[in-house]
Amino acid sequence: MPYLRIRFALLAFCWPFACLADNGIYAFVDEQGGISLSNVPDDGRYELMIGPDASTSATTREATSATTLEAPASPGARQRYGSVVEQTAKRFGIDAALLHAVIAVESGYDPNAVSRRGARGLMQLMPETAKRYGVANVLDPADNVRGGAQYLAELLKMFEYDLQLALAAYNAGESAVLKYGKRVPPYRETAAYVVKVVDLYQKYRLPL
Repeated sequence: MPYLRIRFALLAFCWPFACLADNGIYAFVDEQGGISLSNVPDDGRYELMIGPDASTSATTREATSATTLEAPASPGARQRYGSVVEQTAKRFGIDAALLHAVIAVESGYDPNAVSRRGARGLMQLMPETAKRYGVANVLDPADNVRGGAQYLAELLKMFEYDLQLALAAYNAGESAVLKYGKRVPPYRETAAYVVKVVDLYQKYRLPL
């Protein structure tokens, strides 16, 4: 699997994100399309992305995801779809931990999840995306994960394995990333999405 690049501007910040849970994680998209992160919001552009007061619930967000990092999926949920994720990840050359992270943030491992914008299933595929990748039954876990993984793999290749851009494109669409000159679009929801998926990706790379 090609090396994935993560382009975060690290300010008053430590890794993994969990070490900042008490204070929360603040972020904004800078002029270069990078995501600046901090636990000390000393710039007026910072907004709370992860923390007890973050307002990114499924009822208020503009994009397709159906859950948030504030209620992460249990290890049992990961294990339930472990074989499907592992096989699909291997097929498309993606780290299984990354697929798990996307699923956790998108749907919380609910195969019947439907967003208010019409995205469905574990990886919250929009109808046009499901059609594009030949997903016959969007609520079938294996078919849904296959379509979502294929899309993510193509995004990673399109953006030269820049994980930040690929995730931004998965959330906001590749056209939005291209519109802003291959930078993360200046959307609060997209910045929050990228931060949350990368956080879980780092955690899921560790053994259960």
